Amino acid sequence: MAPPQQLVLAASSADAGVAAWDLRTGAEAIRHRTCASRPRSLAVVADRFLAAAQAPAGNSAPIHYYHWDKPQVAVKSFPVEPIRALIADPEGSYLIGGGVSGDIFFWEVASGELLVQWHAHYRAVRCLALYDFLLVSGSEDGSIKVWDLLTMLDEQSRLEAKTQHIYSLNQHALPVTDVACFHGANAVSSSEDRTCKIWSLSEGRMLRSILFPAIIDSIALDPRSHIFYAGGRDGKIYVTAMGVEVTSPSSDDSSIIGALDDHSKAVTSLASSTDGLVLISGSEDGNVRVWDTRSQQVIRKFKHSQGPVTNVLLVTPKRVNLPSLQSLRKVSSANGESESRAVIVPQPENDVHIAGNSSSNFLECCLDALQPGGSSRLFESGASTLCGAPNQQGVEWRSKYLELQDLFVREVLDQMPSSKNT
Repeated sequence: MAPPQQLVLAASSADAGVAAWDLRTGAEAIRHRTCASRPRSLAVVADRFLAAAQAPAGNSAPIHYYHWDKPQVAVKSFPVEPIRALIADPEGSYLIGGGVSGDIFFWEVASGELLVQWHAHYRAVRCLALYDFLLVSGSEDGSIKVWDLLTMLDEQSRLEAKTQHIYSLNQHALPVTDVACFHGANAVSSSEDRTCKIWSLSEGRMLRSILFPAIIDSIALDPRSHIFYAGGRDGKIYVTAMGVEVTSPSSDDSSIIGALDDHSKAVTSLASSTDGLVLISGSEDGNVRVWDTRSQQVIRKFKHSQGPVTNVLLVTPKRVNLPSLQSLRKVSSANGESESRAVIVPQPENDVHIAGNSSSNFLECCLDALQPGGSSRLFESGASTLCGAPNQQGVEWRSKYLELQDLFVREVLDQMPSSKNT
């Protein structure tokens, strides 16, 4: 059996589309048009399809959705403001966007429903990362905030909380450019202040600060070891030891153990393979490089057609029947005005679970965590804030889940052709 195809994706802030190359053969597989996305605004939804938040053009800044095998945009959705950062949860049930106003948006993929929106930062959200039920956001205001999604998805919990965020981390002096989470409930962030900082998400404190020779715009983790890659504006990729065993905060550059050097301009985006053997880099010089991390040599070179590369990803597309991306329809908002919403509805003949099933992993985990004595995977160490939560809250979550599932089933039935026409 042939190994699954792996694709190297690259997007640009110029309207040059999303290029996709076969990692094994080097051939260009497809180019999705149109697309002009800023850094951290390209997301793969559980390897099933691609979402890209567009840079503002006039009064429009939609999110584009693409099928793997079709170059054209499948559907567009129009958030209330331009989205600066975009990620999806591992199961592909939700999209999370960070807006230019500092708001965070949480959408359900299957229905297109905006489940919750909240004001997170004073300035634009530049990057987002997930660790289980924790959401980490970095902003142009220099702050990093940690959010408990169980609290943010429940209105009553949000109202009762003294502060919506769990922690606010303010040690960066300039805008945060990227953030990534890793095992042990830790995170690493980069900033225009030329530092990368390593954080304990369970304790809300900085473990280490590492100073670099240049501004760091992008980071990627090596899943095999305690190192990460930091993409600099000087065109170098710094191989860096995390040093998370240090018990007191320190600030030094002794953790930089090497550098990969093949770009002539800033390294804007990095992506690592799941086994850590391959690193993808994208640069303002318009080039994409594929690195063998063991030899630290370039093994493939790709050139984007025009403009700087702002996003790179390494994906293994799932060749299954995909959800049908329905056209936008108008719905009535809470204030009585009409607004657009993208509805992503699986067709009955497709091998994709309906929303109730695709969302159940997350919601059922929420229910388990909220039951008395239930285990929470928020932190691998330290006390969980969820342990001992009242059973009534679990009942409320189950009620919300059933309401969402019932809503979506009705929506699917409305989309199905009448039996009279069959």
